[in-house]
Amino acid sequence: MSLRLYDTGTRSVRTFEPLEEGRVGMYVCGATPQASPHIGHLRSGVIYDVLLRWLRASGYEVTFARNVTDVDDKIITVAAERGVPWFAVAEGNQRVFTQGYDLLGCLPPTIEPRATGHVPEMIVLIRRLIEKGHAYTAAGDVYFDVKSWADHYGELSNQRLENMRPTGDTPNEDAKRDPRDFALWKGAKPGEPAWETPWGDGRPGWHLECSAMATKYLGPVFDIHGGGVDLIFPHHENEIAQSRAAGDGFARYWLHNGLLTVDGEKMSKSVGNVVLLPDLLGKARPAEIRYYLASAHYRSLMDYTDAALAEAVSAYQRIEGFVTRASEVVGAGEPAAAVPEAFADAMNDDLGVPQALATLHETVREGNSALAAGDEDAVRGHLAAVRAMAGVLGLDPLSEQWSLTGGDDLRPVVDALVAVALEQRQAARARKDYASADAIRDGLSAAGIVVEDTPHGARWELKRD
Repeated sequence: MSLRLYDTGTRSVRTFEPLEEGRVGMYVCGATPQASPHIGHLRSGVIYDVLLRWLRASGYEVTFARNVTDVDDKIITVAAERGVPWFAVAEGNQRVFTQGYDLLGCLPPTIEPRATGHVPEMIVLIRRLIEKGHAYTAAGDVYFDVKSWADHYGELSNQRLENMRPTGDTPNEDAKRDPRDFALWKGAKPGEPAWETPWGDGRPGWHLECSAMATKYLGPVFDIHGGGVDLIFPHHENEIAQSRAAGDGFARYWLHNGLLTVDGEKMSKSVGNVVLLPDLLGKARPAEIRYYLASAHYRSLMDYTDAALAEAVSAYQRIEGFVTRASEVVGAGEPAAAVPEAFADAMNDDLGVPQALATLHETVREGNSALAAGDEDAVRGHLAAVRAMAGVLGLDPLSEQWSLTGGDDLRPVVDALVAVALEQRQAARARKDYASADAIRDGLSAAGIVVEDTPHGARWELKRD
């Protein structure tokens, strides 16, 4: 089965055919870092990381651009409230976003352009729009004339122009030809960042930034543009309008991930239900959080509850438990060169991660049965398949990212100490001194080490909360 993706632009699932065979250009709207990332931001990061991994696993060379909107009304407002420079707010929060993505195993983008570094490209785009009659200057601002694009404006969001509200994106609304015209460039105001342009000093509008950055790195036409469903209008609608009005074909497929609520409510500071990464780390390990965020279909609305996270923790630990036990019996080996057909079919069906996980867990069950039967050849095959599938999802327990041994300098020391204790325990059991054997096991448990007796001998792991 070929890869098929739901395209918001056509409101249909379409077979994915890249502009250039074997290569994919993908742009995803990244952070506007006016605050630390919440669980919704992290879900988006994981979703597009899974897509990136699947495209690469399918043989594509992917150029992945994820921008940073580091100058914006919200950032300027937060900076003013705190009495700090606007760039300090943007930079500090962006570092936290990067740490969050890294912690959850998201691969770095090929390029992570910042809006403030691409003002020259924005000026060129504005000039093209003015020359083509799609933009105009007024009261120090530059606006996109939506009526000049009336035959197409609203196609992505499936709206009609006459039903749209005024944008309300500048204080100079009365200067607009039409209240629905949106700002490409905002005139300078005291205390705000500004750049010099032919139309006066000022700063870029939000929508303009992404069009300029996407086309700079991916070309005037590229394959995939992604983001949250909340960006369809006005952000992505305006990106399409200004880009195509300027003469660029722009994105060929539009992907949008569903939002995330908390106990059935939209996250809000006023409600006090914003869930941040540190909140989750007290309840689950990073790999388990990633499993949770990746487990629902990317287009679905996801409702966070502690119970749902706990279920994901258990599910990931079933995978991890099999991989750990199997690798102790047959060695870690390497992931299979190809994933099972059922897994591939699920991923090719609009990135069907829930169905793909069902195949993964079925393989884990079969692998556990092979372990119980002592069939090492079958164990080896199931282990390779599980690692291949988990790897595509960024969840291979033996990967450097998630391995208990990865980067832990104390592990060899702990290994040696536990090995001595287990030898003493085995000697006690051999002489039927079960009281001493139990005492050794209880002592290890008190130290946070869980011992499991298997047909192949005792094994241990760190206790999980």
